Amino acid sequence: MRESRHALQVEGLWKIFGDRADRVIGTPDADLSRAELKARTGCVSAVKDVSFDVAPGEVFVVMGLSGSGKSTLVRCLARLIEPTSGQVTIDGEDVTRASESQLRELRRHTVSMVFQHFGLLPHRQVIDNVAYGLEVRGVKRAERRQQAGDLLDLVGLTGYADAYPDQLSGGMQQRVGLARALANDPAILLLDEPFSALDPLIRRDMQREVVRLQAELRKTMVFVTHDLQEALTLGDRILIMRDGEVVQVGTPAEVVARPVDDYVRDFVSDVPRSHVLTLAYVMRDPTPEDSLEGPVMSVDTTVRHAARAALASAHPVQVVDDGSLVGIVDDEAVLRVLVSEEPGPGATSWQAR
Repeated sequence: MRESRHALQVEGLWKIFGDRADRVIGTPDADLSRAELKARTGCVSAVKDVSFDVAPGEVFVVMGLSGSGKSTLVRCLARLIEPTSGQVTIDGEDVTRASESQLRELRRHTVSMVFQHFGLLPHRQVIDNVAYGLEVRGVKRAERRQQAGDLLDLVGLTGYADAYPDQLSGGMQQRVGLARALANDPAILLLDEPFSALDPLIRRDMQREVVRLQAELRKTMVFVTHDLQEALTLGDRILIMRDGEVVQVGTPAEVVARPVDDYVRDFVSDVPRSHVLTLAYVMRDPTPEDSLEGPVMSVDTTVRHAARAALASAHPVQVVDDGSLVGIVDDEAVLRVLVSEEPGPGATSWQAR
């Protein structure tokens, strides 16, 4: 593989379903809304001119309502669905030009997928489900079972190697699916709503599990979800889709602080801002009159984590980035954020946490 500063790059990606779909791109019909295009041509634009890049080790979340095109998009990345047009580059290699044999190698060694439905083999023990990809690659039984056992330990399933899938809970089955995806040591994990079939408590446990694994393994992930809380919990950056198009891309703090339109604003309206906004979004420029005796905090600290020390101090918070003073946060700035999220009669699960 050629070296690249991006683990994944997507440029001008389209997926249009219907007869003669390839003739739509580059014509005035391509600018029509999804409904107008369907009425005029019978084609449906599931993914419409999407471009983004993902850095090595980043968790990049794709989110949107049902029908927004997010699952089609992630399947196009590994060509489980053939794109109509555009380019997908993984570690410097153009996936859209890959041959069938190259695609097989890509899926065996470079990219793994985790789906909503676990797809475990019911007649095989858990350890052999995890080791299945290694078996396909021709790894000897003893070696693949050793690796699979290590991965079961990693995902918290020590002692379940000899169990069968139907003996496990839904959350445990999804841990097996995650271990299986990790078995080939892929450069990129594509996760398509992997936890949406789980009940809320198990889902939250699995989100924490992904956070823990990511801190340990630093895998590049593209994670698809329709759940904003999940996106904010897991994502280094979030791409929001509507009707096949990109509406906004940004960090959780950027999306919450600066929604680009009413669609995104509605998405984030119930999010407690203190949980997401960092001091970068509430600080002001330092002045010569500012005391430099207050608490020192990183620019990436959330308002929630800074609040107690900030309000307890007689001096404003000094905000630093790479050792340099970049801003000052007064009590008033912290209180404005906290007061804005006081729960009302319709408080969501965010406020209850």
